[in-house]
Amino acid sequence: MMAKQFAAMGDGCRIAWRFDGPEDAPVLLLSNSLGTDMGMWAPQMAHWTQNFRVLRYDQRGHGASDAPAGAYSIDRLGRDVVELLDALKIETVDFCGLSLGGMTGQWLGIREPQRLRRLVLANTSSFMGPPSAWDARIQLVREQGMAPLADASVQRWFTQSFAATGQDAIAPIGAMLQLTRPQGYAGCCAAIRDMDLRRPVAMIETPTLVIGGTQDPATPPPHSEALAHAIAGSQLVMLEAAHLANVECPEAFAQAVLEFLA
Repeated sequence: MMAKQFAAMGDGCRIAWRFDGPEDAPVLLLSNSLGTDMGMWAPQMAHWTQNFRVLRYDQRGHGASDAPAGAYSIDRLGRDVVELLDALKIETVDFCGLSLGGMTGQWLGIREPQRLRRLVLANTSSFMGPPSAWDARIQLVREQGMAPLADASVQRWFTQSFAATGQDAIAPIGAMLQLTRPQGYAGCCAAIRDMDLRRPVAMIETPTLVIGGTQDPATPPPHSEALAHAIAGSQLVMLEAAHLANVECPEAFAQAVLEFLA
């Protein structure tokens, strides 16, 4: 167990990271969703640290990482992972990313496959248009801060049935959203707005597991199915959940990843 540490990227942005689990185990790298931080993976840590040296980090603009001004790109978010691995002298990892983290994972599978053993893409998509919707969200967060977006996101990220019983699990996610800096959130919104990996994602040859949520309004089942169809030989697991499937179905999510990585 260790506290968050920091690595400087090529553009000077500091990325926060931490290790958990046995030092001699293979490395499993986790990448967080838009508006959360590495704490979103808490429901899986007890499962995964038994077999893996789990490396978590806060995507730029999130958590304890720096939030530089301006629009980010999916290329920059992907290079953050490569530069973090270089700084830690890690050659290859298993990678699991959810939503924005899964978009970062797609970029790695396309551009840096030599750094990956296996790839898990959860509740994510290769394209999330239209750009006008992201421009409106960027404007909203710049004018009103995170509060209205945080409330709306929590409502969309979980099914009504889970919201009625799972407040202990949902509350930390709401707190992460409230604490996300508007500048960092807007920067990552721009990365999603400008991303279109629908054609190049077919280049991924890394063994891949796609996890979707049957009731996910943000990246609906057809998005997960399209990803699995585009990536040759990939596996698809659909969980009875909305967008944060790892929070809503913690045991099933953890087990699906473990079985795939094994």
